[in-house]
Amino acid sequence: MSNTNDTLVQHAVPSYLQADHLGPWGNYLQQVDRVTPYLGSLARWVETLKRPKRILIVDVPIELDNGTIAHYEGYRVQHNLSRGPGKGGVRFHQDVTLSEVMALSAWMSVKNAAVNVPYGGAKGGIRVDPKKLSRGELERLTRRYTSEIGLLIGPSKDIPAPDVNTNGQVMAWMMDTYSMNTGATATGVVTGKPVDLGGSLGRVEATGRGVYTVGVEAAKLTGLPIEGARLAVQGFGNVGGIAGKLFAEAGAKVVAVQDHSGTIINKAGLDVPALLEHVKKTGGVGGFAGAEALAKEDFWGVDCEILIPAALEGQITKDNAGQIKAKLVIEGANGPTTTEADDILAD
Repeated sequence: MSNTNDTLVQHAVPSYLQADHLGPWGNYLQQVDRVTPYLGSLARWVETLKRPKRILIVDVPIELDNGTIAHYEGYRVQHNLSRGPGKGGVRFHQDVTLSEVMALSAWMSVKNAAVNVPYGGAKGGIRVDPKKLSRGELERLTRRYTSEIGLLIGPSKDIPAPDVNTNGQVMAWMMDTYSMNTGATATGVVTGKPVDLGGSLGRVEATGRGVYTVGVEAAKLTGLPIEGARLAVQGFGNVGGIAGKLFAEAGAKVVAVQDHSGTIINKAGLDVPALLEHVKKTGGVGGFAGAEALAKEDFWGVDCEILIPAALEGQITKDNAGQIKAKLVIEGANGPTTTEADDILAD
């Protein structure tokens, strides 16, 4: 016989879920707590939302080009699979943590449910700086990681995709490795693979185009004309770069851009095609001839109508939210705004 007395209901929280509230997982938990009062009878599922279904931590050893063996820590987290197979990217970054991957997987659950697609939420990553690896080392890393998480992924189980520092080539390696390990070609094990291997046309630009589309609709609702609007973009890769290009083509001016290589500004408007070519050649916006350098901390206070955070999570915080002058903040990254910053921006 069940007892519904709340004082008798125990929710033992595993130690790995007790994340620092300043971290990504803590930010996600705060978001869940904020919406709980509005869930009505569905609030009984809140504890489920706060617990990933499955967490896999793997050691990824590879032989480097110099003959030594290096070990990297990898993750695959399945937050919820109630709506279908897990869906979420794989990122390669030196600052990847379990807290981050847990939060990203949870946000994937929410996003997939919000747009009513039949997928659950998952995410993966390796704590590595891929820029320090040769192409051969990167391939060996990808293939070993795929083999280690192979027991979780599959076309009907969990489907990885590109994310930070991963691309169609990485997805091709993952697909090939999984197919070899299972004994049959499985093109559906990943999305974001090259078109020649069954990938989708427009996939590379899809997220940036989505940011642009949402921005245009939000601008209509607020009465903000895109023509002549000033943009500041953090992150200028597949998301920020594409969004910036589309906004510029619509008549907006990209006046400031920030990424890992530096922060640049041109109040008259940056030459976006030239900047994209510069990024393609050098790997970042730093040193672009058509702009002046700007201090990293001054980026958030740039005069603009639209701000697009399209880099990593937790970038807009209580410490810099008050500097933002933009009328619209269009999130292109996963969880770029903390809950404390949300309160400041709402004012």
